Amino acid sequence: MIEKEDAKNVAEVVGHNLIGVAHDANNFQKLPDNFWGYFARGHDKKGAFGIIVTYSEDEKDVDNLIKMYEEWVAKNKTKESE
Repeated sequence: MIEKEDAKNVAEVVGHNLIGVAHDANNFQKLPDNFWGYFARGHDKKGAFGIIVTYSEDEKDVDNLIKMYEEWVAKNKTKESE
């Protein structure tokens, strides 16, 4: 389980990164109108983290992406992390 301070730091880094992206409309200029995603990766002294932000006009696209991720996690979860 992630420690409270680590979770705060991750949220802070991701938030600042997304704010930076959001302040420049050019970041979204070439993205398709109906489906796009944003991926960020970071790390600290304890490990690595990533975030995926997805937008779609079709809710099923987002649901399918979350389902794929959940299946990947279930398949790759080790006994040590249980």
